[in-house]
Amino acid sequence: MNWDDLRFFLALSRARTVSAAGRVLGVKHTTVARRIQAFEEGLGTRLFDRLPNGYAMTQAGENLYEHALIMEEQAQAVDRQVFGLDAQLQGKLTLTAAHDVLSLLVIPHLGLFNRAYPCIELELSSSAALVDLAARQADIALRLTESPPDYLIGKKVLPLRHGIYASTKYLEKNPTPKHLVMWNGATETPEWVKTHFPDTSVAIRASDVTTMLTCTANHMGIARLPCYIADTTPNLRRIDIPLTPSTWGVWVLSHVDLRATARVRACREFLVDLIEQQKDLIEGLNSRYA
Repeated sequence: MNWDDLRFFLALSRARTVSAAGRVLGVKHTTVARRIQAFEEGLGTRLFDRLPNGYAMTQAGENLYEHALIMEEQAQAVDRQVFGLDAQLQGKLTLTAAHDVLSLLVIPHLGLFNRAYPCIELELSSSAALVDLAARQADIALRLTESPPDYLIGKKVLPLRHGIYASTKYLEKNPTPKHLVMWNGATETPEWVKTHFPDTSVAIRASDVTTMLTCTANHMGIARLPCYIADTTPNLRRIDIPLTPSTWGVWVLSHVDLRATARVRACREFLVDLIEQQKDLIEGLNSRYA
């Protein structure tokens, strides 16, 4: 059985439409439809029902799906093993991190890496979602997390610190803050709000930290923000109240199979050193207080 056929089968199984599967595979939707039809004809069985809202696996498709997952993991393992044998400081290397981490902590200093390793072609993957390092969607991840997956190796470089921030204009108009900018995943009132700002109400909720920062910088209220992002915003001031330290940290990670790869090791060491040099910023020691 051709592994390439199974790649198309898995992509369509997960995406449910040929257009979405084509975007994942980097091909036209017509290519996906043609490959699936040829695969079904070769097997002599129908793998998908064509429905108005997309493709749904038949029983034969569901039976094949579990076997395809095993072959996918084996193919990924081979890919990682081959890449892991590479001892050259050259070639492509993909680094993934959230947009704000890349733009504030990494990109301003990447010239140093490029000058030190001119033959490494660095590709940046900026995403709020966690990419799959097991599938080699990236080679190194710079993640803000409490506990990374077991199949990744690396180190917690620094603890992640937060503060309560507001714009100078907001504080001038509201010496006693009344408005909260909250993450929309928060289901309960935080302890710092109950203790220090019991009379506040939620003015706006946001789905990510960059949007929370923008709302706070535009005078919409107070927010709990990571120090590394808030302290680089000129019109924000930190309110001097104690917070329970976060258990999250800044991690530099890669897949265990890539630990011997020269360019992965070089980039990992560069990132660890880069994060350590920004200790004051990440731990909130540069904060400007109201």
